[in-house]
Amino acid sequence: MIAVSRIGAFIALPGIDTSALKALSAAGATGNSSLLGFVDLFSGGALTNFSIFSMGIIPYINASIIIQLLTIIMPSLKELAQEGEGGRKQISQYTRYLALGLGFFQGLTVAISFLNTNLISINTGYLSYWWFVLTSALTMMGGTAFLMWISELVTTNGIGNGASLLIFTGIISRMPSYISRTMKVLLEPSDYVGLFFLLAVLVLVVIGIVIVQDAQRKIPVQYAKKIVGNKMYGGQATYIPLKINQGGVLPVIFASSMLMFPAMLAQLLPFLAGLAAALRPDGVWYMLLFAVLIFFFTYFYTAVTFNPRELADNIQKYGGFILGGVRPGQPTVQYLDSIISRLTFVGATFLALITILPIVAANITTIDTFIGLGGTALLIMVGVTLDLMRQIDMTVVNSKYEGLIR
Repeated sequence: MIAVSRIGAFIALPGIDTSALKALSAAGATGNSSLLGFVDLFSGGALTNFSIFSMGIIPYINASIIIQLLTIIMPSLKELAQEGEGGRKQISQYTRYLALGLGFFQGLTVAISFLNTNLISINTGYLSYWWFVLTSALTMMGGTAFLMWISELVTTNGIGNGASLLIFTGIISRMPSYISRTMKVLLEPSDYVGLFFLLAVLVLVVIGIVIVQDAQRKIPVQYAKKIVGNKMYGGQATYIPLKINQGGVLPVIFASSMLMFPAMLAQLLPFLAGLAAALRPDGVWYMLLFAVLIFFFTYFYTAVTFNPRELADNIQKYGGFILGGVRPGQPTVQYLDSIISRLTFVGATFLALITILPIVAANITTIDTFIGLGGTALLIMVGVTLDLMRQIDMTVVNSKYEGLIR
């Protein structure tokens, strides 16, 4: 399925002059606006190829963000989410419908931006151009729907999260071009000090991601002894592992997706062109807004996935208590809430720094061989790789002990 998604990234939209596209790609001039470059990065070059998968899985991610926010705001959706498997399936269906709507809208904005190129092989005329825009938007929406289906197949029948793996595959597909440009810099007289400084920053970022992604705060818990009949149960000392970065790569993906909207809206609303220009990925305003959105989505995702009251009730239910003088009940809830708040702040700060640092390093060195491969891409690559390795290990262990479990 991943191979199919990569093949679709090279199938051009109807009405695109493929011979002119090849010539333009060979000249290295098929770049899009800076913010739309994130769409191209996540889709593995599908946008610069003007392909049927130009929008990638981004509309589905945006739809997931909106539905999760609405689940908190709207009581009806909140009740539906608490109804169990049936409710979750219904919310998933709403997410798919919204993703199709966003896919059409975003495809419409991108198709309009194609009108500024010389790659459209259609008859001149107002109606012909708008027919190209309409059919291209519908085709890209269909490509998004197909990628949603692929991601769900991978999630259900494969290993790992399908949407994350599609984004991961799109990012690593650009690595050969980054390495090729870097090799050209090494073969020509240039700023070697700046290049090695940039590479050192990227290596340190990867090391930092690995360390923080696996870092945990262990909360010691002691369970009281119970006598049931003639046997004694409990009396064990264990711990609750709380990850420093609860959200993983999702806050960064969410923040990147949200920042794509100004560039897309600017294609339809010319008066927003100044806003899109101000939010360039190498600009100060972009980095500040990016950091704010990362903090927001980190706290939001932690609040959705971690419930300190439920955890405290479960500890008390099984006769346990947190060591260090923490009383069961409300004091345990407050203690867990204070711990997770501090961990979330540290995790959000780390995510913000790790995504901004490569951009700052590239601005200082003025070397663009790794343009596009910023902290966001590195975080997604390393985070998805670590998660995939864990799931492969679990699958291997389960297959070894499958006979014993039966």
